[in-house]
Amino acid sequence: MAFLVIDKLFSDFPNLETERLKLRKITLDDVEDMYSYCSNEEVPKYSSWNAHNSLAETKETIERIINQWENKKLVHWGIEYKENRKLIGTIEFVTWDTQHKVAEIGYALSHDFWGRGIATEAATEVIKFGFNNMNLVRIQAKCYIENIGSARVMEKAKMSFEGVIRKGLYVKGKHQDLKMYSIISEEFYLLHKS
Repeated sequence: MAFLVIDKLFSDFPNLETERLKLRKITLDDVEDMYSYCSNEEVPKYSSWNAHNSLAETKETIERIINQWENKKLVHWGIEYKENRKLIGTIEFVTWDTQHKVAEIGYALSHDFWGRGIATEAATEVIKFGFNNMNLVRIQAKCYIENIGSARVMEKAKMSFEGVIRKGLYVKGKHQDLKMYSIISEEFYLLHKS
C-alpha cells in the first residue's frame, strides 16, 4: 500500500491552489526569487539553515530539492503569490514515514509576507493534501520556543500543541528546545465534515 501511495504521489507533481497561492514545483527559474528571501537574515533565524550568501548557493538548494523529488524522497512546494506571480516561500514534508503514516511539515516565507496568513493558508492546504492523498494518520510540525510566529501558524492550521522537546535539535552551535504540534486524521476529518 505504501508503495502505491508513493508511486501515485511522485508520478505527477501535485500542484495545489488556494485563494491567494499556487503551491507548485520549484524550478531553476526560481533562483532569483528564492535568493531574494533566503538571503534575508530574518528568514532562517529560527531554522537549521543559514541565510544564502550567493545565487549559486540558492541554485544548489533548488537542485537538491529537484533531486529529492526525482528520487521519490520528499515533496517541496514553491509558494507562489498569485498577485505578483513570484515565489515567496517554500513548504514541504521534511520527513515522511510511510510505515507509520506520519509526516512532518516545514516552511519558510519571505519576510515581506509575514503576518498576512500566507503560511497558514499554505500549511492548511498541504495538511489537507497529506490526509487526502498520502494516507497519513498524523502530521506534525516543530518550531523553536522563541518562534512565536511559526507557533501561531500551527495553531491557526488547527494543530494541537503537544509539548516541548527539550534540547531536541543541535543547530548553529547550540541545543534548541522545540515546541511540537500535530493534527491527526480523525481531527482533520471532523473539522472538514460537510
